[in-house]
Amino acid sequence: MTATDARPQHQFAMVIDLNKCLGCQVCTVSCKTQWTRGPGMEAMWWNIVSTIPGRGTPRDAFDLGGGYRDGVPVPGELPPKGQWGEAWNFDYEAALSGRGHLEPLTADGSPPEWGPNWDEDVGGGVYPHSYFFYLPLLCMNCSNPVCLEACPRDAIYRRPEDGVILIDEEHCHGYRFCAEACPYKRIYFNEQRVIAQKCISCYPRLEEGVAPACVRQCPGRIRHVGWIDDPESLVHKLVHVWKVALPLRPDFEVEPNLFYVPPTLPTAFDDDGRFDESRSRAPEELRRLFGPGVDDALATIEAEREKVRAGGTSEILDALISRDWNDLLGPFTVDPGRLERPPR
Repeated sequence: MTATDARPQHQFAMVIDLNKCLGCQVCTVSCKTQWTRGPGMEAMWWNIVSTIPGRGTPRDAFDLGGGYRDGVPVPGELPPKGQWGEAWNFDYEAALSGRGHLEPLTADGSPPEWGPNWDEDVGGGVYPHSYFFYLPLLCMNCSNPVCLEACPRDAIYRRPEDGVILIDEEHCHGYRFCAEACPYKRIYFNEQRVIAQKCISCYPRLEEGVAPACVRQCPGRIRHVGWIDDPESLVHKLVHVWKVALPLRPDFEVEPNLFYVPPTLPTAFDDDGRFDESRSRAPEELRRLFGPGVDDALATIEAEREKVRAGGTSEILDALISRDWNDLLGPFTVDPGRLERPPR
């Protein structure tokens, strides 16, 4: 299979509203407890919420190459373990005895230099122009998946029914070319099993009509899922009709199917210390992440807010507010608690 194979019957997609993300990591924990508790997966976080501006997980992920440029694959770097962080140990005895505090330690007993969310909640800019926002990250299920093209074993494939990108663990030999090629660095390496592993979009749940765990567990109601090719779906409207949901780093040219509603950051101050409504605190940061379309997307959101403030209604804001949380789930509205459990 190659990245140019026929399109799937439907394309599963997700839209994340960054204006509502709490940075609570419930999505991260819900994914962790469901999928990455096996041998060699202790340090894996298939879903992670990074703070922007920040260096992310792995450190400086978006600066390590991968993806395409003008249709040509860009060589990527494989982040070493230190840039990912590992499953830390803690000296509980020292902490409980009063001899020290609960300090994290790496496998060799040394203090870590980096780890998941190492710079969480650390803002950018200089007061009073400081700012930050949260950026959830997981597999993008790209329509032009460079990881698939990079694999010499044909171990990565695209499901024909929903476009979810998966790794066939029986064919994977752990070469990690896929991890180098992914520009988002969302592919992990299992040292014990010598295979690559990543987010699977909870495809066993999708097959039963159940939304992914990160979607159902999100207390902020920030994640919308559905078929991007369905003109009546909210994900389609947010991306292609209203154009307020944008791909992350479109310059990577991998055509991700995870989209973000960019955050409307606080306005900046002028030289006299007054709010300057014409300036945002981090427009360049947002353009770097979401491309030039971010200005129009933010303008559309602000126009809809003004419409509502004036007593009108907004279909866009109603969709993003999601007063009925089932609206987030698209066709995946089945309650997992009602599924028949196999006998033990």
